[in-house]
Amino acid sequence: MNERGWTEYRLSKKCGLSESTLANIFRRNTMPSITTLEAICNGFGITLSQFFAEDEMVELTPELKNLFDKWISLTPEQKDAVYRMVDAFDNS
Repeated sequence: MNERGWTEYRLSKKCGLSESTLANIFRRNTMPSITTLEAICNGFGITLSQFFAEDEMVELTPELKNLFDKWISLTPEQKDAVYRMVDAFDNS
């Protein structure tokens, strides 16, 4: 909230949780449920994975998601060919 300059009121409106729920989490150090944590993440426009990421987050754009979705269905030989092609571009 500090990074975005948001108040608890603004976050409550963005995530659909009451201000008292957020106050309990922030002021009383109560542990939110997964459902509550998901709502908070949705309010910030991030995923649970991004929330728990320890290093810099990489935004999964629609283009990257499409690439990853296609990658899953490739055979090991096709994946190897893609690696070789990317390496060739990298060495240019």
